[in-house]
Formats: sequence, structure tokens, C-alpha cells
Amino acid sequence: MPDRPETWAWLSAWLQVHFPAFYAGALALFVAFWRIIYSGGRLRQLLIECPLCGLLGVGVHYGVTFLGGGPEAGSFFACIIGLLGIESSRAAAQRILDKQVEKV
Repeated sequence: MPDRPETWAWLSAWLQVHFPAFYAGALALFVAFWRIIYSGGRLRQLLIECPLCGLLGVGVHYGVTFLGGGPEAGSFFACIIGLLGIESSRAAAQRILDKQVEKV
């Protein structure tokens, strides 16, 4: 791979395009990490919830961008996911889905 500069160019271009999503995921992960540390959470909660918040933050970033928001809005909502946590995010999503099912 070091002898193929086009591979490095492709990887650099790909990372440049997707960097806001990685940033949003890392931001959600670190906010969740510090929230759990501050609230006195256990190591198990750190190891499970922080990566889940990060992955959900990446998904939220792409969802907001898909719905017409900018990358900054995706980072904001990813940060909110990290602040609220997985359980609160899941409960909020369940309420929204339940309301949509009742309409149909």
C-alpha cells in the first residue's frame, strides 16, 4: 500500500468527505464518557454506553444531513445524544414512533 499513492489519495479524500460524521460520533462518545464519569457510573456502563452513543451520533449526523440540516446541526444533535444517553434517546425515539403509528 505505501507504494501506491493513489490509494492514499483515495483514503484522504474519503476521510475528508466523512470527517464531520466521525467528529459527531467522537463528540457524542466523549460527552457520554464525561457524563458517566461525572454521575459515578460503573466501568461496564462506560464500556457499553459510550461506543453506543458514538455510533448513534454518527447515525444522527447522517440523518440530520439527509433531512436538510448542515453538518453543524448533526454535531449538535450527536452531542445531545451523548448528554442524554442511550436509554433517554431510545425512549424519545419510541414515543415518536408510537405517535407515528397511531396516525396511520
